[in-house]
Parts: sequence; structure tokens; C-alpha cells
Amino acid sequence: MEKIMPQSGTPILSLVCTAFGHDYIVTRKITDHISEYKCACCGKEVSNSYSGKFEALTFKQREVNECLSTFFRKKKKLSIH
Repeated sequence: MEKIMPQSGTPILSLVCTAFGHDYIVTRKITDHISEYKCACCGKEVSNSYSGKFEALTFKQREVNECLSTFFRKKKKLSIH
């Protein structure tokens, strides 16, 4: 069973996002193609999947993104030298 991180924000702001769509802001760049996003209005957090779609940012997804980010930084560092 996956744990979903608690979302900040109020239920009224969630209704605004439901009606008009989320206003995602990049919170963390994982690789050149994968980023983590957070809605400026309701606080919902998502990440890119391997297919390019948004998926909820669960605890497991955060761990995967952290490992991927570490690997990507090491790979870039080795390619520069």
C-alpha cells in the first residue's frame, strides 16, 4: 500500500483547481526530462512519469526520484571530466 504525502491548502482552493485546473510550479528538477511540481493554489504535488504524464508524488515516488537524481548528477559529473 502506497502512502500519499499530506497536501496543504484548503478545500475551497481545491474546488478552484477542480474547476479551472492546477497551476503547477517546478519545485525540483530531477533530470533534464523529469521534474517535481506543486500546485501554487491547492498544494497538490505531482511528478512526471516515464511516459511523460503527471502522477501523484507518493513517498515511493520521492525515493525513486531521489535515487534517479543522484545517479543523473554522478553521470553528468563523469561526462564533464
